[in-house]
Amino acid sequence: MSETLSKRLAARIRAGGPISAGVYLNEALFDPCEGFYATKDPIGAGEDFITAPEVSQIFGELIGLWLAGCWQAMQRPSPVRLVEFGPGRGTMMKDILRAARAVPGFAKALDVNLIEASPALINVQAGMLGSAPCPVNWVHALKDVPSGPCLIVANEYLDCLPIRQFVRQNGAWFERMVDVDETGDFGFVISSAPASAPEIDMIPPDLRDSEDGALVEVRPAIALMMDELATRFTADPGAALFIDYGPAKSEPGDTLQAIAGHEKVDPLVAPGSADLTTRVDFAEIARAANTAGLSVAGPVSQGQWLKRLGLEYRAADLMRKNPNQKQKLARQVHRLMDEKQMGDLFKVMAVYAKDLPAPEGFDV
Repeated sequence: MSETLSKRLAARIRAGGPISAGVYLNEALFDPCEGFYATKDPIGAGEDFITAPEVSQIFGELIGLWLAGCWQAMQRPSPVRLVEFGPGRGTMMKDILRAARAVPGFAKALDVNLIEASPALINVQAGMLGSAPCPVNWVHALKDVPSGPCLIVANEYLDCLPIRQFVRQNGAWFERMVDVDETGDFGFVISSAPASAPEIDMIPPDLRDSEDGALVEVRPAIALMMDELATRFTADPGAALFIDYGPAKSEPGDTLQAIAGHEKVDPLVAPGSADLTTRVDFAEIARAANTAGLSVAGPVSQGQWLKRLGLEYRAADLMRKNPNQKQKLARQVHRLMDEKQMGDLFKVMAVYAKDLPAPEGFDV
């Protein structure tokens, strides 16, 4: 599957020179014929990786109730656009909609819009959401979602957005890029020219004077996304919830990794055969959101946020109703909340319109 993509990327590099890490990541994941997400359903315990919604239904249910709280704070508009970026198999949206039925009027007000690049996953999502209590639409981008009040959720989406990597050498910043050798193997090289002023401006302010040898990752799409959200939320009320893995503060380091079959593999070998991700810099999101004029809540750890929303109480209720599932539910709670599992590695952040109250689960 990935051999032809490798050859096409190699030919592109030989013709035009090295490409950024983000261009390589984007092609490896989203090439329409051979990209990782274009060709398979990679999510689940027996596949390449597992996400929180696949661990337990409680995760999506609590997000559904959180969204309902935001909707009520927005004065219960109808319709309200519920948008999910990268909805995976559709499991989380299914659980969100189940919880939405418990809040009078919420499910009927929803107009669901799913932003998905993978035809394989769209097919899975369509099957998962076939009995949804509201309209479900698939769109290519946020700009394709009709205007109006908006609720947005993105779980493990930002980590797949393209990055650029910059390395500090002799007191200057240079971009680290992907090149190919005469045998067709990919490898990292450093750009011949130092970074421009606009490129340096993308580097977190507190990391710009890092020592030689430091590597910093930036995600240019974050600023564009926050500007787009600010435009929407200025016209109509709205809130967005982001859940992903990464630090609360900007940190240097190379975090590009590839996962195949739940194991780490070389990200520069066989593009298209593995999931490529990098950790999310939540401080970068906050800076971009504040610059765009949005309010920010968080980040807080996933474990702390879920506890504040009542995950333990919901789990206890399920255990009472399903005593034969008690051990399984306990394992699910542990995986979602424990500091050594997903509880501390994953963070939660909300950005929302200035005139809305602070949402639940955060220290604002």
